[in-house]
Amino acid sequence: MSEKGVVESFDAHWGAGWIRDERQRRLYLHCVMIADGSRHIDPGTRVTFVRSSGLLGVDEAREVRPLAASGAIEGVTSLP
Repeated sequence: MSEKGVVESFDAHWGAGWIRDERQRRLYLHCVMIADGSRHIDPGTRVTFVRSSGLLGVDEAREVRPLAASGAIEGVTSLP
């Protein structure tokens, strides 16, 4: 099931970052999980994703897809 959130941070050098979901929980994001294959996503980007348990037992985001500019998520804002 798809969820929504905001990219909290993304380090292009490491190819990893964090997404904050609608309940303010953090999920790990690796660049290979960006659905369009771009390997980069800007912090503050609103996204949909599928939650999955990662190799270390930490929740991670898979099938990450940016939302259109009109895809605002109520109660979730980008971080400075």
